[in-house]
Amino acid sequence: MGKNTERTGEKVLVTGGSGFIASHIIDVLLDAGFEVVTTARSDEKGARIVESVEPDHRQKLSYVVIDDIGKQGAIDAALDTQPPFNYVVHTASPYHLNVQDPVKDFLDPAIKGTTGLLRSVKTHAPSVKRVVITSSSAAIINPLNHAKVYDETCWAPWTIEDASDPQKTYVTSKVLSEKAAWAFMDSETPNFDLAVINCTFTYGPVQRNLASLDTMNTSNQRIRDMVLGKMKEQLPPTAPVFTFVDVRDVAAAHLKCITVPEAGGHRFYVVGGHFSNKQIADVIRESFPDLAGRLPPSDAPDDFPNDVYGFDNGKSRRVLGLEYTDFERSVKDTVQSILDLRLGV
Repeated sequence: MGKNTERTGEKVLVTGGSGFIASHIIDVLLDAGFEVVTTARSDEKGARIVESVEPDHRQKLSYVVIDDIGKQGAIDAALDTQPPFNYVVHTASPYHLNVQDPVKDFLDPAIKGTTGLLRSVKTHAPSVKRVVITSSSAAIINPLNHAKVYDETCWAPWTIEDASDPQKTYVTSKVLSEKAAWAFMDSETPNFDLAVINCTFTYGPVQRNLASLDTMNTSNQRIRDMVLGKMKEQLPPTAPVFTFVDVRDVAAAHLKCITVPEAGGHRFYVVGGHFSNKQIADVIRESFPDLAGRLPPSDAPDDFPNDVYGFDNGKSRRVLGLEYTDFERSVKDTVQSILDLRLGV
């Protein structure tokens, strides 16, 4: 994407800048001419984020260290800057290495981290016009009783009672933190409006500044494992998720949520298509013949279900003008980005 100075002078705070999706959001914001400040958990991580962008963009990108985005008032100081912020993009999720109590250590910080950020923006950044939150299709999908076709009107069924089940803590946190954000908007009526991106399994080029293949985003790990030969003997089940989106489309959705006035007050189900692990392996085999010896057998069965749930991404196409990257290109570009890291693959 070429440089664009259309947004010169406008400033965006992006939380969680070390993340996979955030790295692409930062790229498109800088390309569009925005000044970007991102949060990082340490100076080392912050410097790595800045060093990862194109050299001529670095003067437009800075970072602020916030070790725990979930703490009350964590971003207050970051918001009190000159010139003031125009937009906030919240991609960060609370980070815990040792979860002893799913509700106390994970769910509460996720909900309070989101509502705390909104409250801080309302109090400390009256210049902000819109907040964009990165949520998940986990807040939409109901695996207990799938909709025939999912769209933005759908909500996953999880409640606070489900959070104590470690298998459901993450999905519950996504549902309840997004619901808390919309409830905040209704009760607090701040000066800004809200847009939410609900993206599904996200593939696409990994961060240029990735220090290790072990720190890759969860979705891309199955592509990484195929490239490393870890699935050579047997393909694991694709379930429970059979939908994907390319990270570049997710980043474009965030940019559009900032630049398209009509996006305010809406959630967007951002999904590019269906997939299975077998289909990933087939694309890699065709695009990278040298890797064929590391892949599962070409005659491995495909577990893609005939009755898979559908999706309607029409709202993101109509309102945001999104055009989705096809599956083959997404997988091919992901593999190439892994090989380009030269981390022993």
